[in-house]
Amino acid sequence: MFTDAQALADRYVAAWNETDDPARRRAIAELWAPDGEHYVNARAVLGHAQLEERVAGSHHKNVRDAGHRFRAVQDARALRDIVTFHWQMFAPASGEVLATGLEVLRLNADGLIAVDYQSLSADLCALRRVQRPRPQQTPRIRLRLPP
Repeated sequence: MFTDAQALADRYVAAWNETDDPARRRAIAELWAPDGEHYVNARAVLGHAQLEERVAGSHHKNVRDAGHRFRAVQDARALRDIVTFHWQMFAPASGEVLATGLEVLRLNADGLIAVDYQSLSADLCALRRVQRPRPQQTPRIRLRLPP
């Protein structure tokens, strides 16, 4: 099976950016097998209906409401039935990368995604923008004991 890994990565990311619900649904059907699986953290998504819910939920939160976009990094590779690539979520106005991730896809004999493992990692750019308050430290008291 020959797969144009970068074209698949670009189509995959386009589904997460898609604003039209019917078009997003078609993109999911063209990418994933009907019984396709998607795993991210402890979450398991199985089949087109759950995939549509997952992709739409991410789209609404990150693209529609927050105004961010996703793009595939130009590093997609295929080896037999496995395709890997990185993606970025970025702010279109500034180009600032807010999050990155790694996709590991296993394709079926028809070239559709059978299993999708998504690994998320916060980008340092995003972490620098959030100032976390440091916990209040209790002052240390040093006692001097007589000899």
